[in-house]
Amino acid sequence: MRHAMSIEPTPTGSLAADRPKAVSAPYLEITGLWKSYADFVALRDISLSIAKGEFICFLGPSGCGKTTLLRAIAGLDLQSQGKIEQAGRNISTLPASRRDYGIVFQSYALFPNLTIEQNIAFGLENTRRSKAEIAARVGELLDTVGLAAQSKKYPAQLSGGQQQRIALARAIAISPGLLLLDEPLSALDAKVRVHLRHEIKALQRKLGVTTIMVTHDQEEALAMADRIVVMNHGVIEQVGSPTEIYRHPATLFVADFIGETNQFAAKILADGEVEIGHSAFRCRTEGFSTGQTATAVVRPVDIIPHGADAHAVNAVDRPVTPQNLIDAEVREMEFLGMFWRTRLTAPRLGERTLVADFSVNAVRRLNIETGGVIQVEIPSDRLLLFPRSA
Repeated sequence: MRHAMSIEPTPTGSLAADRPKAVSAPYLEITGLWKSYADFVALRDISLSIAKGEFICFLGPSGCGKTTLLRAIAGLDLQSQGKIEQAGRNISTLPASRRDYGIVFQSYALFPNLTIEQNIAFGLENTRRSKAEIAARVGELLDTVGLAAQSKKYPAQLSGGQQQRIALARAIAISPGLLLLDEPLSALDAKVRVHLRHEIKALQRKLGVTTIMVTHDQEEALAMADRIVVMNHGVIEQVGSPTEIYRHPATLFVADFIGETNQFAAKILADGEVEIGHSAFRCRTEGFSTGQTATAVVRPVDIIPHGADAHAVNAVDRPVTPQNLIDAEVREMEFLGMFWRTRLTAPRLGERTLVADFSVNAVRRLNIETGGVIQVEIPSDRLLLFPRSA
């Protein structure tokens, strides 16, 4: 069981409405890409299409290959085989200097001996622009990232968040067709990360630049990406929108990596029924055969608390799936600000611990407390099944 923050993608406002529509020809096309270091295979047969204007996140644990793939796209570490095309142009073997992208590294890589405005101007000085044009562009970018008053300062005089903004301004100074972000927020504290991820997303939408960001932070990917590419051991596990990845994970790895999960050994009983612990539960069993073993997964945030009379015919909060209503004892409660993380045990689950996240209002309304007995429902459409590993 993972102990990550309970997270769910909730697109809001104009950013969600402004998501780019699919286009007939991809802006970036990766086909059959492999990368090996002697006997170690870092990337294995990667194929991916990215539309113009999309914001893509490469998401996965350390060592999964996400940064290696980004570096191959940038030409910083050429692939062993495979093809990369950008805007219909084969860039597979081009050096980094001849590719059309801007990049922000995890360390920002600002020049410490140059002022902020000189850092931003650095990439513009080889574009045959006049000094006046460069100065105007630098001023425009400083205004865009809200640091016009800091133009004469040096990187060491800025906070981490301000340095990140300058690195971003430098990357987009030449108006690249592709923006690459290598874990740009990982060195910042939590509050600054949340603020800057909204700024980056808004800026990307304003510019319309195709963007690829590498991250290991699930919440970051769910909040920022149009599509997420989940990677593990050098392969792509799943590609989809944040909602698709979270609600319809293709593999047990994806389900467990994105958010937190409860996992139980299960056996398929019949169409629409699965045995967990000592009893049957309703869920979708398409693709499984009777008697097949599986791993049943439910997220803590999907478990619904009910009052003691939930079984009654005239109950106000009757469960949607009465067969999946269980009696449980509250063993532990942990207050996490926006919700209570609750650890339950239930005879129907074979006394296995069930982690549930209840809202503050639900805990107050139902008087949920440590040592108490409550009824909880595992919704049939939230109980997911995955083949059991051999």
